[in-house]
Amino acid sequence: MSPDPSQAPRRPSGKADDDLAKRDRIKGIFSTQAIQKVGTGTTTRRTIQKMYWFVEEDAEHSLEIQPLNKNYVPSGPKRRIGLEELLEKFSPEPEFYISTVYPRLRELNMVIQKGERHREKGEIFSAELEFGQALAVDEENIRANFGLGLTYLDRGEANKADDIFQRLVRLDAAFEKEHKHLFNEFGMNLRKNKMLDQALTYYQRAETLAVRDDHLMFNI
Repeated sequence: MSPDPSQAPRRPSGKADDDLAKRDRIKGIFSTQAIQKVGTGTTTRRTIQKMYWFVEEDAEHSLEIQPLNKNYVPSGPKRRIGLEELLEKFSPEPEFYISTVYPRLRELNMVIQKGERHREKGEIFSAELEFGQALAVDEENIRANFGLGLTYLDRGEANKADDIFQRLVRLDAAFEKEHKHLFNEFGMNLRKNKMLDQALTYYQRAETLAVRDDHLMFNI
């Protein structure tokens, strides 16, 4: 992943389709501000709360936003907005993306990769440590949760793995097609650990993320 700070998008003209085809896709950090009242009675005062959002535009020019957590990494549910809403309610923050968000995302990804390498080598306790550090930054990170769950299964700790299973079920809104192989791997490990109901749930969830996968159908 390389820095790709967003610039303020141009308003579509009468040739909206041509403009969309010519300009770069929107990707970066934007902010919104909201006025909140604090206190009651004579002690009431107004404060301005600033929120940061990661905004990304796909190939069909659909915009998806995701809030930043307290550690300034995108986390939590995503939602789609229109270009007009982005122009009217959001302000671009390209400097903040370069100076803060991108370094945090890069560091988080490196920690997760270290955890995955440790697990592949059978270094279970080191893997658990790395995945735990990643989840301290983003407790809803899909790869870190899957990695920690698989690590627990490698150690034969079914109860802890089931806790991760329940956590991942609650993170349903964050799953995307690239997570299919993670569902499949987790499902295989759940089956090996005799956790058949959970394994079937994971296989079926992976099925919803794929057009058709013969290996997945065989596992089910």
